[in-house]
Amino acid sequence: MINVRSLTKRYGSTVAVDGLSFEVRRGQVTGFLGPNGAGKSTTMRMILGLDRPSEGTALIDGTPYGELRNPLRKVGALLDAKAVHGGRRACDHLLCLAQSNGIPASRVTEVLALTGLTAVARRRVGGFSLGMSQRLGIAAALLGDPEILMFDEPVNGLDPEGIMWIRTLMRDLAAEGRAVFVSSHLMSEMAQTADHLVVIGRGRLIADTGVEEFIGRSSQAYVRVRAPRLPELARVLGGTGGTAGPVEVALHGDHLRVTGLGAEAVGETAAGAGLTLHELTPVSPSLEAAYMELTQESTEYAGARA
Repeated sequence: MINVRSLTKRYGSTVAVDGLSFEVRRGQVTGFLGPNGAGKSTTMRMILGLDRPSEGTALIDGTPYGELRNPLRKVGALLDAKAVHGGRRACDHLLCLAQSNGIPASRVTEVLALTGLTAVARRRVGGFSLGMSQRLGIAAALLGDPEILMFDEPVNGLDPEGIMWIRTLMRDLAAEGRAVFVSSHLMSEMAQTADHLVVIGRGRLIADTGVEEFIGRSSQAYVRVRAPRLPELARVLGGTGGTAGPVEVALHGDHLRVTGLGAEAVGETAAGAGLTLHELTPVSPSLEAAYMELTQESTEYAGARA
């Protein structure tokens, strides 16, 4: 498990990460989201001991990364796919990592096959495309068969087949009981891959919750209701107290849009008033729409709207 507590990083007067606390648990994919400049990469670098925190701690199963006895067997990470000597062959790059961490050479052959790089194993890395470099970085992360995986934008440069492959890989790794921590700007991928979300903006925590719960926080979520007696139903629902805030009922043509009240509560309220319903449908926004709404005040580099 990754345990981050009150993590802070300052660069002079700039606070890149500000009192951040969260956990990344085994058995699930945790998506790490936030606008550009939010502090995601800095946080991941501090977890891996590449940057020293100004305050707070980042621990791997209770131990700082720098004190792990066999780090590649505990944590596998991909932060920068191009951070490899271009003159090395792919197989030699992995073999060096394996030998320096007490990992058998046979594991190099296994991860090359797993990432689809067997045919180019003896090619020099400097000639790799971004997608091939991403696969090599993932192979290096998997080399020690670690319990914890960290990926920063792992689908960059991958084609559709590669994106589907990494999505399936991350889900499979989590199903094996590993902790998978992945940073990405592709909301459609996170919606299909992540079980849990840690969302930050300007270095601060915005949300630490499940995907469905995060989407449910959006004001764009509502319940669509059709009924023979809409005006009466609207009055009944409008007088209901919501558990998460005020209930709003708006008439849209032949149906009502109800926010602040779940579908079950709408149905129970209508039944209690003796009102028949013809449709009762929860409508949720996409993860992207919910993310854009909930992070709009934390976007540091926002372009002008046309």
